[in-house]
Amino acid sequence: MRVPQFERYVKGVQMLGVLLLGMLLGAIIYNSMYHAQFEALVNLKSDLEVKLEQTETEIKGLTQFKNQHTVIKSVVPRIEEEAGQNTDRPKLDKVTEAELIKRIKADLSVFLGQSIYEIDTDAQLARRLLSNKIYTNVLEKDYSIDITTILVVENRLQVWVKVRLYSRPPS
Repeated sequence: MRVPQFERYVKGVQMLGVLLLGMLLGAIIYNSMYHAQFEALVNLKSDLEVKLEQTETEIKGLTQFKNQHTVIKSVVPRIEEEAGQNTDRPKLDKVTEAELIKRIKADLSVFLGQSIYEIDTDAQLARRLLSNKIYTNVLEKDYSIDITTILVVENRLQVWVKVRLYSRPPS
């Protein structure tokens, strides 16, 4: 029995290789597009959850304090963006930022219902309590926050914080 000559099948094997390479490249491109769309969907979902939670708490606060015009009705924490290249501020994604804002808002919720004219002593207390406060296990990382500015405008307490990545000291 004779073995057929391989030269007869060279073009077919080359075409099969090009086909498999094209299928592999197509799968890679499709997977990257799918991943980008899924990442955008996750970010949109977290943004919408934060907005929904904010509107629900604002509605609850507004109905609770609708007859009182000189009290804090909502708390809005904001994470400061820092300029410069040599900052140790971590690059936060939307999900981590939303979780940090939720935790900061929970800590500052004691201000809800307090008079806006008596906020000065409480603001100093809050600044001392939350200065270099460490939030552990925020999406498997630890962060340290520092309050930079506290402002009350239109019955809304706005708080600007700086976020740093916290590294635990060796034990």
